[in-house]
Amino acid sequence: MMLPDDLVQTPAQPTRLILLVLDGLGGLPHPEHGRTELEAARTPNLDGLAARSSLGVHTPIAPGVTPGSGPAHLALFGYDPLRYPIGRGALGALGVGLELSPGDVAIRVNLATLDKAGCITDRRAGRPSDAQGKKAVEALVAGIDLGGEVTATFVHEKEHRVVLRLRGEGLGAGLADTDPQVTGVPPLLPQALDPTDRASVRTAEILTRLVAQAREALEGIPGIDGLLLRGIAPYQPLPTMEARFGLRAAVHARYPMYRGVSRLVGMEVLGAPGTDEEALAQLEASFDSYDFHFLHVKAPDASGEDGDFDAKVAAIEAVDVWLPRLTALAPDVLLVTGDHSTPAAMAIHSWHPVPVLLHSRWARPTADTFGEGACRAGDLGSLRGVDLMSLALAHAGRLQKLGA
Repeated sequence: MMLPDDLVQTPAQPTRLILLVLDGLGGLPHPEHGRTELEAARTPNLDGLAARSSLGVHTPIAPGVTPGSGPAHLALFGYDPLRYPIGRGALGALGVGLELSPGDVAIRVNLATLDKAGCITDRRAGRPSDAQGKKAVEALVAGIDLGGEVTATFVHEKEHRVVLRLRGEGLGAGLADTDPQVTGVPPLLPQALDPTDRASVRTAEILTRLVAQAREALEGIPGIDGLLLRGIAPYQPLPTMEARFGLRAAVHARYPMYRGVSRLVGMEVLGAPGTDEEALAQLEASFDSYDFHFLHVKAPDASGEDGDFDAKVAAIEAVDVWLPRLTALAPDVLLVTGDHSTPAAMAIHSWHPVPVLLHSRWARPTADTFGEGACRAGDLGSLRGVDLMSLALAHAGRLQKLGA
């Protein structure tokens, strides 16, 4: 979606928009009772809000396409992920606060356990404590020297997860992951996807030296012996939400990746909340200072990926308990949805359309419950995730009429 510059307007009075994302919200019917996780959850507050809202379903990317979290969130922010492709490495780097410049290459890194033959015995190094992970990163910083032509910056994210930024002239990001996704084999060698891509071939050579030095640097760190490189990505800045939509925006999210994709579109990161409660309190405290607030809740997706139907139900119910704190702020628009579906029956992201609730004074209610069935029959119908932003702007009085 690309709105014409003269269509977006600043309203005479300030308007406030909230996007509440229940990660992985969409589900599939349970074989015993036929209800999805959202439909099975006891959600009196969401149901009450649905009775005063427009409902629908959105397709995150395109029919049949299963989205990753990064592209799916970009769509919710109004950026077509097919036009603005991004890599997980760049999202991870931005999420932990690394500054990126055009030409940088960002990489997600797994600390891993290797045996004496160099084969992987644990792709996540036994999920070390954050203290152990930080100690490993300190060893990498001290032990890796690429000779000055390229600088390598490591930042610990959580447990076994680390972010690596390469900065220098002539780098390329067209490389395959070195994580084979299985144990019992050595890590793959860094390799350019296209052997004629000289920049990526050079970067593969640099990373080959880096992982060899890492093996030596990590000697003496129990259970952490090597690195698996994933999501190797370039950095290309995107136009900000303020430039495109006239929105000064803030993000409230516990996990770095979601703060990263928000930074990519110019949202302000106000801190790193440790719990959903802290994220909510952060939003409440800053509500009047921003036009747009993005609040992220991870638990429904995590439970869905665990294949735990009941836990996902409980995660949705937990959000319903504190929903009145959001509605008490009286935003002009409150948009409640998920970035994608994560049915417990599949234990993975899926392509299924996601329920949408859009509350404003201009809504046209059609049901008194919030669930897949009610949303499929709702006023909004079935639409693309990228189109939700223009709807939210319209309901907030931030779009002008097109044409005479």
